[in-house]
Amino acid sequence: MIGARPAGGSPFGYVLRHSPRSRHLRITIDPEVGLVVTVPPPTRRGWARPEARIDTFLRERETWVRKHLARRDRERAELIARGGLADGAAIRFRGELHRLRIAPVAAARSTVARVVSPDGFELRVLLARRDRDAVGRVLERWFRGQALVAVEATVADHAAEPGVQPAAIALRDPRSRWGSASQQGRLMFSWRLVLAPPEALETVVVHELAHLRVFGHGPRFWAVVASRRPDHLVWRRWLRSHSLELHGALGEATVLHERGAEQTSAG
Repeated sequence: MIGARPAGGSPFGYVLRHSPRSRHLRITIDPEVGLVVTVPPPTRRGWARPEARIDTFLRERETWVRKHLARRDRERAELIARGGLADGAAIRFRGELHRLRIAPVAAARSTVARVVSPDGFELRVLLARRDRDAVGRVLERWFRGQALVAVEATVADHAAEPGVQPAAIALRDPRSRWGSASQQGRLMFSWRLVLAPPEALETVVVHELAHLRVFGHGPRFWAVVASRRPDHLVWRRWLRSHSLELHGALGEATVLHERGAEQTSAG
């Protein structure tokens, strides 16, 4: 359950989330909504009225929270300055910034092509009439196709070594994780990984494949991950530091900017 909370005795407004998986109080900076406080459900002993505990927790960590909220605001401004989804804007794909080139076309379907020009990488979007107001949808469809190819190829490269074979692979658009693995062998990945460098995508694939062999995050699990991607910490940090950019890549950041202007205390 998620609900907005006024600042009250806390130095910040925040979104309160009750999670049955949570055992303790946890805070995160969400690219979209800002400060999120996650606590166990109210039925859990000691968590029926968590507000006072949350207020104390946030006051003790006020410097950290302000630092990360300020970084979120800076990154959001930088993303907006790239131009959104207009012709000439910049968008990341496979880790590299690409110039968007958008033009109408008298065809039944819109197309996207990656082109290397004298000025660098471009994504050329030819928009059919029915898609003139749906550049984001056209790009997402293309990105998802590219992501599936990249993920399946990377799984094929790495599945043999841990000695696992996934039962199914799905692409979704989660907000809080880049991938997951079930005990039934089903793997899920964020399609937005295709916007990141290939090494970052590979790190997430290796991580989830390792879970098919070792559940949990103990030393044995990390040894399996490191055996395939010794530099996995580098790329996990990259994904954390570029989370806002990847989740706002198709224009969502502009909406966030407008919403933030209306609710200046939303954080």
